[in-house]
Amino acid sequence: MIKKVLVANRGEIALRIMRTCREMEIKTVAIYSTPDATSLHVMFADESVWVGEAASSESYLDIDKVINAAKKTGTDAIHPGYGFLSENGTFSNRCKDEGIIFIGPGAESIRLMGDKTAARDLMGKAGVPCPPGTKDAMEDVQVALKVAREVGFPVLVKAAAGGGGKGMRIVHNEEDFPGSVKAAQSEARNAFGDDRVYVEKYLEEPRHIEFQILADQEGNTVHLFDRECSIQRRHQKVIEEAPSALLDDDLRAEMADAAVRAAEACNYEGAGTIEFLVDKHKKFYFLEMNTRLQVEHPVTEMITGIDLVEAQIRVAAGEPLPFTQDDIEASGHAVECRIYAEDPVDNFLPSTGRLLRHRIPSGPGVRVDAGVEEGGEVTISYDPMISKLSVHASTREKAIKKMIRALSEYQISGCKTTIPFCDFTMRHPSFANAEYDTHFVPDHFEPHKHDLFEEEGATDALAVSLISALSGEQGNNGSQSAKEQNNVKHQHQTNWWKARQ
Repeated sequence: MIKKVLVANRGEIALRIMRTCREMEIKTVAIYSTPDATSLHVMFADESVWVGEAASSESYLDIDKVINAAKKTGTDAIHPGYGFLSENGTFSNRCKDEGIIFIGPGAESIRLMGDKTAARDLMGKAGVPCPPGTKDAMEDVQVALKVAREVGFPVLVKAAAGGGGKGMRIVHNEEDFPGSVKAAQSEARNAFGDDRVYVEKYLEEPRHIEFQILADQEGNTVHLFDRECSIQRRHQKVIEEAPSALLDDDLRAEMADAAVRAAEACNYEGAGTIEFLVDKHKKFYFLEMNTRLQVEHPVTEMITGIDLVEAQIRVAAGEPLPFTQDDIEASGHAVECRIYAEDPVDNFLPSTGRLLRHRIPSGPGVRVDAGVEEGGEVTISYDPMISKLSVHASTREKAIKKMIRALSEYQISGCKTTIPFCDFTMRHPSFANAEYDTHFVPDHFEPHKHDLFEEEGATDALAVSLISALSGEQGNNGSQSAKEQNNVKHQHQTNWWKARQ
């Protein structure tokens, strides 16, 4: 059995992995960059190794430094979490070459499913439906335009090597097509170092529904039911629930079967997710496979009672799955809200800072996966997630009510957060009635019409003033009002965010 695991990540996911390791009596090693020196995951681990400065390329993404940290500490295995090196086939191979267990799939599975055009081709051969569009990454804009005309506008231009909404453009007419292709290529090049893009049909009223997969090294593959992730901003998820209220038993079974076939087609091992889009006619299409643990995995754990991190570790150690498909049952309903340090009023721009107050909700059926505690700081160097708030209840209606209660108890000051947006969503009739799609934010979210967003802004102005005093800025800017200081802070964060796009 694995005795020591290095977690090649940070924040809440690093902590979440380490907690399961501790329950399994496995020692843990944290890696950290300079600004993360006093972070929770570093304090929690049995050992820690500094791997570089703030820039991810100099720390968490530096394969040599991560491998050296593992060898230095006598690590048996590396868990990559999500993001950073989690879907990097080169890293998976390097671990294998160094005699270190990679807690995740093999490099070939990562490569196949990471290249979106290769994945589409493989899914077609496996009988998994894909949206109509180009079969390969396009080299000629005019050829791609011809395909776009054939499938019919609107279409999506998407990065072949990407994910997470980056390198994606919705194109509604021919006139905008060439410019959208160039914009998508530029963003894909900056985000993934690969500017290949492809075209597929843009689906009407799409719902984003995914299936959790587990597979062992003996070829056994099961699904752990579905999650709906249609509440998004910038094509990135904010709220998830399990199971989806859209699916009936027949459609759920059909999609689950397709998801298992998809995983088997790439000889998958470990935990992974097959993502689908479902249109207004309830026809589903393969979107992508995430060859790692998902941010939203807690809702699946809540409805199945299965610890996905433990399952990953045991599969990586060569153990067979301890259950068959017939053994897995879903109970009740779970909802997750991602609590980001973002300003929902201002297009969800980051609103990072020190958490002068961070009091989490509790009670039966409430789970908080947090990566920062009161007094800690959400920095501009990394993803602005503070925590994931998840709840579980016997029915969807009760889960929504429990989430509203939990959100009302969650107290954060020092930065603006997505808490008011999550509360708005829980109370909206479209969400309550499960009549929503990925356009929920542009269709329904008008923050200036709701008092709760104004109140959060007032609280944040006070927090900014306190932050300035704590950091010594008050002495230099004593004549500035809290509002003026907040404006300066906001402008810095806006400039940083635009520079990353």
